[in-house]
Amino acid sequence: MRIKTLLLLIILINISLFAQSNKNVLIINSYHRGFEWSDKVINGIEKTLYNTKTNVNVLYMDSKRIASEKYFNKMKELYKLQLGKSNYNLIVAVDTFAYEFMLKNYNELFKDEPLYFVGIEQYSQKDVDFYNLTDKVSGVLEKRAIDETIQIINKSIPKLNKLYIINDKSKNGDHTDPYIRNAINNLNKNIEIEYIRSSNLDKLKEKFSKYKKNEAIFFIRFYNNEDGSLNKNSEIASMIDSCKIPVFSTDTLFIGKGSVGGKLVDIQKLGENAGVDILRILNNQLKLSFIKVDTSYEYIFDYKKIKEFNIKLERMNLNYTLINTPKTFFDEYREFIDIVFIISPFLVLLILGLIHNLVLRIQRSKISQQRIELDKILLNAIDNPIVWQDKDGKIVEYNTKFEEFMKYKTPDNKDLTFCDFMKNYKNRPIIDCLKKFINKSETENLLTIKTNTQEKFYIINQTNYTENIYNTSGTVTVLTDITKEKEAIKEKSKHQEFIIQQSKLAEIGEVFSSIAHQWKAPLVEIATIAQEQAYNEDSNFDGKNNIYVNDIMVQVKYMTDTINDFQKFIMPSTKKIAFDVHESISEMLEIIRHNLKYNYIDVDINVQEGTHLTVLGYKNEFMQTLLNIVNNSKDAIIKQKKIGNIKKGKITINLNNFEKYLQIEIIDNGGGIPQIFIENIFKPYFTTKNKGHGIGLYMAKLIIEDKIGGKIEAQNVKNGAKFIIKLETYNENIGS
Repeated sequence: MRIKTLLLLIILINISLFAQSNKNVLIINSYHRGFEWSDKVINGIEKTLYNTKTNVNVLYMDSKRIASEKYFNKMKELYKLQLGKSNYNLIVAVDTFAYEFMLKNYNELFKDEPLYFVGIEQYSQKDVDFYNLTDKVSGVLEKRAIDETIQIINKSIPKLNKLYIINDKSKNGDHTDPYIRNAINNLNKNIEIEYIRSSNLDKLKEKFSKYKKNEAIFFIRFYNNEDGSLNKNSEIASMIDSCKIPVFSTDTLFIGKGSVGGKLVDIQKLGENAGVDILRILNNQLKLSFIKVDTSYEYIFDYKKIKEFNIKLERMNLNYTLINTPKTFFDEYREFIDIVFIISPFLVLLILGLIHNLVLRIQRSKISQQRIELDKILLNAIDNPIVWQDKDGKIVEYNTKFEEFMKYKTPDNKDLTFCDFMKNYKNRPIIDCLKKFINKSETENLLTIKTNTQEKFYIINQTNYTENIYNTSGTVTVLTDITKEKEAIKEKSKHQEFIIQQSKLAEIGEVFSSIAHQWKAPLVEIATIAQEQAYNEDSNFDGKNNIYVNDIMVQVKYMTDTINDFQKFIMPSTKKIAFDVHESISEMLEIIRHNLKYNYIDVDINVQEGTHLTVLGYKNEFMQTLLNIVNNSKDAIIKQKKIGNIKKGKITINLNNFEKYLQIEIIDNGGGIPQIFIENIFKPYFTTKNKGHGIGLYMAKLIIEDKIGGKIEAQNVKNGAKFIIKLETYNENIGS
């Protein structure tokens, strides 16, 4: 029984000692959790009290967001419920709202606990005496170094002519206002001051968005906009960082976030110093009712901002700290350098071993290298482009002809595939053609590459290979240029087409010659009968009959001449001759004169003065070419007249010299060629008869380009089409 009583006594003594040794502190924060200034102060207090037997409880008033009298009354009632059965050794108020709330409601919320404040800027003993708390209130005042920071601004910017001071219209701003105005009165009168208390962050961003020489900003605080809304620290920091003129501040909240710096209150240090005071009060090492000013100042500047605004700190005799300074090579790579020194002996041994191994490898590879060089020489001697790829499609090797073929230096990096290489390759025609072979999506082995100036043809042969020594495999691709063979075949085909055309014309000419022969005999007979009738003695011939006979003879002569002209026109030329283009055009138009006249189509020929009109070629074929073009224009005009777009047709033929060429322009008002057809009208078997253009133009192009050595093209003009023919002029004395 005695043992049990003794154990119970020991437990009670331990509980009593524990209760006496543990202290309870209540912190009332004026603001909300996440408000950086008060959070840093409380963090400093808790850091100091961390390893002591002190229990800390924090209540948040949220007075930045809500600060009405009704709200504080409700909060008082809530705290009565929360604190009714709690016992604290010390009550701590962080900033003005909490301090004034404690004074006003002390008798209702607390019993006899001492009060301690931290962070307020103005203290009134009268207020303490008014609430009968004379011997219970202690604390530390936060005094911002306003005068000193303004002097720093003035010295660091010697030609300062304007200073903006930003301090919001909060209660804290009102407490700081007298110190600011006193500093303004002590400032050089030559410096213009703009004191900003009512605005918003967007306006401030806009106001300071442009650089102004010899101007600066002194930022105190700006948590409240003019409409009462609350700004977050991140939003304020963004505004400060965006300013194009230097911004100085009074505490460490915005250093490294846009502020140049200044003589700053270290907020974390302010909390730590308050923690020391709190601990000493709890341990009865400090008497109550003391008021002191915190002097936790540091001269801190941001290196990046100093450089950005070219601020000279050397003008001030200050012991300052720089943040964001560039690291030296040794600072940046300190750990790496330390590791290198530690492992350097092992690295030396490793390097010596590698050198020895390298020497052996070099000796062994000499013969292989010689063989490789020989292979390269043999490879480059081959006249065809050749390239090796491994089984993954990566480039292994290639010869110089392949480089010439690609018109671009192929990559030295053997880890690249063709597809990787072509991402930066600029020759689009080659890329587009090679992709289908590289991706093995093309079964044929003919590669056609078209550019603006030429067309090339290659036969692609791909062979799989396997190398047994190193157990590798891949594909060898050989490209054989067959462009000359293709051109020869194409030229032969054109020549055959021309021979066929000439053969057809010859056959038509023979048929027409037979018709002409058949027609000439009746025409001669008609002429003879008319003459006999005129000169017959029995006939009653007078002047009127004479006119009829003359008309008959004129028509007979015209028909005979027309038949002769058609006969000459339809027969193919046997050799090139020098001929006058203007005369040829006139002869061609004479053949179809009645057809054009019947369809009410006017034809104008305009020859520029001094134009050289002689060319060398096949005259009849040239006239047939022009006839095809004019007939196409005639058909197009008739089509337009039928649908009512035009009333009268018009064909204009212009002749002029351009450099060494005779340029022939045939322009009509037949509505033009549909854009979707204009690229194809010179292709074989293509016609747009229902659209008005296209019949016979392939043969026209063949004759102009291959048999006369000229060029022909078509384009649309206003209300019609335009054909342009360029022929090299010919001088009989010196040749073409």
